[in-house]
Amino acid sequence: MIQNQRPTIRRIAFPILIALSISHCLNDMLQSVISAVYPLFKEDLSLSFVQIGLITLVYQMSASVFQPLMGLFFDKRPIAWSLPIGMGFTLVGIMNLAFATNLYWLLASVFIVGIGSSVLHPEASRIAFLASGGKRGLAQSLFQVGGNLGGSLGPLLVALLVAPYGRRYIAFFTAFALIAIVVMIPICRWFRSYLNHIKKSPMFVAGKIERPLSSRMTVLSISILLILIFSKYIYMASLTSYYTFYLIHKFGVTVQDSQFFLFVFLVATAIGTLVGGPVGDRVGRKYVIWASILGTAPFSMMMPHVGLAWTVVLSFCVGLMLSSAFPAILLYAQELLPNKLGLISGLFFGFAFGIAGIASAVLGGMADKYGIEAVYNVCAFMPLLGLVACFLPNLKKR
Repeated sequence: MIQNQRPTIRRIAFPILIALSISHCLNDMLQSVISAVYPLFKEDLSLSFVQIGLITLVYQMSASVFQPLMGLFFDKRPIAWSLPIGMGFTLVGIMNLAFATNLYWLLASVFIVGIGSSVLHPEASRIAFLASGGKRGLAQSLFQVGGNLGGSLGPLLVALLVAPYGRRYIAFFTAFALIAIVVMIPICRWFRSYLNHIKKSPMFVAGKIERPLSSRMTVLSISILLILIFSKYIYMASLTSYYTFYLIHKFGVTVQDSQFFLFVFLVATAIGTLVGGPVGDRVGRKYVIWASILGTAPFSMMMPHVGLAWTVVLSFCVGLMLSSAFPAILLYAQELLPNKLGLISGLFFGFAFGIAGIASAVLGGMADKYGIEAVYNVCAFMPLLGLVACFLPNLKKR
């Protein structure tokens, strides 16, 4: 019947998806500026490590905890121009970051930047879902890979544009926020047209879209997906935060070489992100999720026990396998609750960010106490939690 059908966009809107990927890239680049300029904060304002930790906590709270709240708000009151509103918060926060003269001003600045991220991730993910033309995995992968690229570019640009000249040059990053707002204009026009379209459709008048599973099975499936996010991002945190230290300690490589080997891992994560979504469209998201996380275990468990060359090879395999999971996990969750796209996107992005932040702090304490190699010996077993994916229903059959 008509009331049980979603008003779909029949063809994938590639220009909109590319614009979303660029927006995601610019947003995550601006977000990554915060941690990249910690040494400048510490020197200019004579901050302690505890105060640096407080800055991280405030940012993580606004960038992760607020995401599902923002998603739920825009689920109930969709606004076509929500993306530029979020980037406006980021712009204001970055500008204040450049000129803050005390800790409280810094905390307010990173809080505002985090709010910008809380708006962009659930809203942009929702629009990517709607613009997919049915190829949701491909759409989500294109969106995600922009964020991967942006997170890598931020520290590099800080090293080139800010570190040699002083913290006030952070203000130059507001130009990237303005560029992002310009890129978002066609997205917003497309989204406004979509909202006008569904308001006229019989489905909108009839009510909500039917869910594929019962309430009990939906709750169980969401819980399993969160466990998988937990396992994925703890192990990812060990690599993104401490991989260079591990290589320097265990193999005596130079700092420059360790950065190169980290880049190899980051390239693998970008490739995996691009591959995971389209493969999920073809074979089903359950199988991609299962293979991505559980399939990482052999590589992760071998890595602490091999030489440098094999460590680099295995890290590439880990990045390729593990990064392909997130687009499939997010889309599986969105398909479970098709009426709550913003809430689901915010919940999973926020949970991923929060787990990554907490895991980095916990693993740092573990490395201080037991040594950096102990971190990798323990974290190597985290992908085994991928076994719980076998309890997920196969939505492709439905």
